[in-house]
Amino acid sequence: MNVHHQQLVCSLTSEQKGAYTQILDAVSSNNGGFFFLYGFGGSGKTFVWNTLSAALRSEGKIVLNVASSGIASLLLPGGRTAHSRFSIPITIHESSTCNVRQGSHKAEMLQKSSLIIWDEAPMLNKHCFESLDKTMNDIMKTQATFGHDKPFGGKAVFLGGDFRQILPVILKGSRSEIISSSVNSSYLWKHCKVMKLTTNMRLQQVGSSSSSLEIKEFADWLLQVGDGTVKPIDEDDYIIEIPSDLLVREPDNPLLELVNFAYPIVVANLENHAYFEQRALLAPTLESVEEVNNFMMSDEDSEIDAKWFTSEFLNDVKWSGIPNHRIVLKVGVPIMLIRNIDQSAGLCNGTRLIASALTPYIIVATALSGSKTGKHVYIPRLSLTASDTGLPFKFSRRQFPITVCFAMTINKSQGQSLSHVGLYLPRPVFTHGRLYVALSRVKSRKGLKILIVDDKGVVSNCTRNVVYEEIQQTFNDNGAASNKWNA
Repeated sequence: MNVHHQQLVCSLTSEQKGAYTQILDAVSSNNGGFFFLYGFGGSGKTFVWNTLSAALRSEGKIVLNVASSGIASLLLPGGRTAHSRFSIPITIHESSTCNVRQGSHKAEMLQKSSLIIWDEAPMLNKHCFESLDKTMNDIMKTQATFGHDKPFGGKAVFLGGDFRQILPVILKGSRSEIISSSVNSSYLWKHCKVMKLTTNMRLQQVGSSSSSLEIKEFADWLLQVGDGTVKPIDEDDYIIEIPSDLLVREPDNPLLELVNFAYPIVVANLENHAYFEQRALLAPTLESVEEVNNFMMSDEDSEIDAKWFTSEFLNDVKWSGIPNHRIVLKVGVPIMLIRNIDQSAGLCNGTRLIASALTPYIIVATALSGSKTGKHVYIPRLSLTASDTGLPFKFSRRQFPITVCFAMTINKSQGQSLSHVGLYLPRPVFTHGRLYVALSRVKSRKGLKILIVDDKGVVSNCTRNVVYEEIQQTFNDNGAASNKWNA
């Protein structure tokens, strides 16, 4: 472990090493502290997490690595989702605390931990962090290192992420409600020390090759989209023009062209699991995702004549996090888990797999990512209950916790890095960071194609970019928002 740690340290940039040194100092001095590492995709945040974990674990210390999403947690050594590790309530509010009892094994683990690393922090509601703060203050009261006036009971907590990306999801929330739910609107933020990573590690890996300039130009454009500094052609509706080389312009069947870009000769590659690892189609809504998946499966789904509270109506209910009553599936088709099943086995919400065998009660699948890549896993049928559906009754469905995954929502793609992405926009994005997240899933410009369809069904070269300038104010050097063009 110590040799591995030394190898990682030698590869740190000056920015990364500065963050690494500050955190080690906070841990070794037992002073604790609340820190945030702000950096775009490709700036090396995960590399800092891995180096810190190796450093402290080589000394026999406990590092708790968590992330706000299941996919992001798989990139961390021993990673878990924050909700799983800290028992954070699913329904969260300002009075919430973590379900950790004094004297329990989990409480003892939190007391003995030296550092908590929390990746993709901007995705979660500020009340998740505040619930951990209240819980840590409670369980640390008996410890000599308890800090009465420090966040998280004097424990060192290191958050990370990119506020250009998607913010907490607030059902029917207004702009102000979404912004106020973010972690940098929490009472904890006044204690937070922000560190930045600005070096693009992907460019360093390319070096002086001919593709270096292309990657830099693409990375700069992505940051302009994320910062809201791409000048709109319509200032009232915040519409921006997409470069022509990224667009699908086939007038007869544009969706087919997009599909062929992301999944060329797909039928011949159904047995090739590596083919699906780095490819995906993204769309802004579940309806758009289902449209693309049905197109890929070539399935003609008849309309259901739903009547209130009948079995037909219940079978037709579609809700985020609940699988459809009818799943059209074939061996060799990519699927995605929509529930955490076994994180230690890499089976978490967002994990992509290939269906290998189908039975009435078990699906055998092959993992496409994480520590179990290439291994067979078994997915059972489960009874799944929807939360906050707006229906006047408790809605539960017994089904395999999966969805077909030729296409996925933009939100689900956050934290993933792919080589080929087709972005389908039959309607514009409607919240902060969503366009930036979709565009930044790929490492190169050549791996991206976009199909934009306007409200008249005509292929377009313009779409809306939504950026909340208030969320970035914390990170501007002069303390004021720097971008003019925002939603």
